[in-house]
Amino acid sequence: MNQMPPITKNLLIINVIFFLASLVAPKYGVDLTEVLGLHYFMASDFHLYQLVTYMFMHGGFAHLFFNMFALWMFGTTLERVFGPRRFLIYYMVCGLGAGLMQELVQYIEYVTVLSNYDSVNTGTSIIPMSVYLNLMTTVGASGAVYGILLGFGVLFPNQPLFIFPLPFPIKAKWFVAVYVVIELLMGLQANDGVAHFAHLGGMLFGFLLIVYWRKKYRNGNYTY
Repeated sequence: MNQMPPITKNLLIINVIFFLASLVAPKYGVDLTEVLGLHYFMASDFHLYQLVTYMFMHGGFAHLFFNMFALWMFGTTLERVFGPRRFLIYYMVCGLGAGLMQELVQYIEYVTVLSNYDSVNTGTSIIPMSVYLNLMTTVGASGAVYGILLGFGVLFPNQPLFIFPLPFPIKAKWFVAVYVVIELLMGLQANDGVAHFAHLGGMLFGFLLIVYWRKKYRNGNYTY
């Protein structure tokens, strides 16, 4: 951990602390996912701060582990290129962008489908729409992590990556491209409870920020 850049290291620590807190808090009658998770903006439980706090909450150990593994694997390199301050800005912008994209997708779902009903039949019970909207909650660092993955692919497009279970290395740019296609297809077709468009939102905002930095520092001392 001492060899790890400071922002990456502290993000790992903070995410683990939030996860452990989410396990302990119910013993004191507090559901941190309800408080810190990102609710749909038309729901009564929505608060603006959730656009930040949601990215430090996770839905389980596997969710936390894979996000933190990717953060460590790609974030370490990206922070050394960007520097701590700019890497933190990049991470937060990607996370915020992912949250905003998720809100947009949920708004489209509400306007096109949910607004036509007063309640929702979940198969086991009928829930009033006001209650159902509060159940539309998003958690996880995935949007920010996907932004980091995008950043790595842009900065090191030809870097070979060994990805299980592929028996051969794949260039970072193709790895990122495949992920974009998979997330887009899953977002359009799957109903698996995963915020695929939030992942794409994190990548989109990361790409736009890199383009902005490249133009801003084109004639200066910074590459990005």
